[in-house]
Amino acid sequence: MENFYLFVLMCILLIILPGPDTAIVTKNTLTVGRLGGLKTALGSCCGLIIHTSAAVLGLSAIIVKSALLFSFFKYVGAVYLIYLGVKTLWSLRTQKEATTDDDNGLKQLDNKSCFKQGFLTNILNPKVAVFFLTFLPQFVDQGNDTFIPFLIMGITYTILTVIWFLLYVYLITQISAFMKKPKSQNIIEGLTGSILIGFGIKLALEKSH
Repeated sequence: MENFYLFVLMCILLIILPGPDTAIVTKNTLTVGRLGGLKTALGSCCGLIIHTSAAVLGLSAIIVKSALLFSFFKYVGAVYLIYLGVKTLWSLRTQKEATTDDDNGLKQLDNKSCFKQGFLTNILNPKVAVFFLTFLPQFVDQGNDTFIPFLIMGITYTILTVIWFLLYVYLITQISAFMKKPKSQNIIEGLTGSILIGFGIKLALEKSH
């Protein structure tokens, strides 16, 4: 394995770039609370572990090289992101009509689905598989066994992602007094819903290489 510290630096820069995972963690932290955000982040990181295992075992290469499999995961993931985005925008229209008891019930229901949302958003994104197979090999000695290096890099990337999401959720929680004002939250949820739909459309238009 070559340039491990450079690999860590590149991971940090890539992780903090906004993406579907960040969008869904933001939405659930604001609407459900810190626990919801952490559960969403945990689900996303579990997805990363599976992607790491798939890359190590060579399954990701099969998905990337198969136009059919790539398209399947791409469209399923795109539809799911668009669904989450539409659901977020729709909640803005209906939340004013909900009573306090209804809000509490919906909040508990959303809390239970946070992990699933984070997990599915990550695992159904074939671009993550592409990332692992194009980014990780750049830091591996050519001609040597890639099993251990891929495993170490995948675990490192997942750990860095966990640390980032812990800090990110904590930051959002600290400024939640402002962000949870009805007007502010409506704007943020509207933007998040639109961003999720945008990511879904972008993913649907992604081509297999």
